Amino acid sequence: MEQQVKPFVLSNGVEIPCLGFGTWRMPGGPETVEAVEKALALGYRHIDTASFYKNETSVGQAVRASGLKREEVFVTSKVWTEDRGYEKTLA
Repeated sequence: MEQQVKPFVLSNGVEIPCLGFGTWRMPGGPETVEAVEKALALGYRHIDTASFYKNETSVGQAVRASGLKREEVFVTSKVWTEDRGYEKTLA
């Protein structure tokens, strides 16, 4: 019997999968693109990255290549201390 993991419900009612595919220590490049593509193909819909990881471009390439609608995939990221603040975060 398959057990379902319940998603987190955000304050705006949007549900986000509580299990995500982490990309810590994955360098930017084709290996990361391939790994994230496979994770998405296996059913992950939550990908975690950070500017500090230096792989956000590869994560984005994999999401685009997956063929999934962008609104079907959550990409969470973290902002490095030096980049905090509204304008710096947007940049």
